[in-house]
Amino acid sequence: MAVGADGACGSAAGNGGAEPESSDSLKAFGEVVKAFRKRARLTQEQFAPRVRYSVPTVASIEQGRRFPPADFVDRAEEVLDAFGTLRGAARHLSRRPGLASWFRQWAVLEAEAVSLYTYECRLIPGLLQTEAYARRLFVNQLPPLGDEQIEAQLAARLERQRLLRERPNTAYSFILEEGLFLRCTGGPDVTGELVGHVLELAELRNIEIQVMPQVRVDHAGLDGPIRLLETPEHRWFGYSEGQESGQFISDPKVVSMLQMRYARMRSQALTLEDSMSLLRRIQGAA
Repeated sequence: MAVGADGACGSAAGNGGAEPESSDSLKAFGEVVKAFRKRARLTQEQFAPRVRYSVPTVASIEQGRRFPPADFVDRAEEVLDAFGTLRGAARHLSRRPGLASWFRQWAVLEAEAVSLYTYECRLIPGLLQTEAYARRLFVNQLPPLGDEQIEAQLAARLERQRLLRERPNTAYSFILEEGLFLRCTGGPDVTGELVGHVLELAELRNIEIQVMPQVRVDHAGLDGPIRLLETPEHRWFGYSEGQESGQFISDPKVVSMLQMRYARMRSQALTLEDSMSLLRRIQGAA
């Protein structure tokens, strides 16, 4: 499985941890940033602190080697008085930061989904991770990642999490194994913060989080994690991630089978109220 789950580039992209290849759209965006920066008569050294990024990061973006974070685009737009050009160009970028190529198709659909269902038994899903939890996963990845690679993957993870709050009309359902919290990944402090974060997200009207108890006689998810989403056109797709690859599932028969299993697990997991009670107990013990 890609460490940290959710298509982290490098652990399963087959490129040894390197950031994905550059694209024409990224290079074009970088040239636009450079042109507006020069128009403002700013060097990279002068521009970088104004957008609160390092000079090497600015250089990488201008060279088309790094995907610009959303806050970089917003700050650069304001600092350079770019007439909305940078925000418009950013919408057409063809690459996501720190995301493996085999995950990008799912990531695109995920951003527009009206329903998203996730069952996970290995790690807390990326959409629910705290920065500290995600960082610990990336830092402990083998083979080791460089600092820039870790920051790129972390930025991608945090960027995706904006979906939970920016798409209030999307219905999110998560079924998480109790053992994911009991494992205490990162130590008590990281786990305590993680549980508090999950409890906070569960208060949002469009997010349902259920815990599958550690001891369960019947379990419909023994074949592994399940991800399902519904598009605005009401088509359903699935996704499965392994050690070195990810599989996008469009076969209606397979998707229907996954839906059946997920529906059964919803009845096998603790209720929403009981799940929150269990998480509060775990938080108190962390």
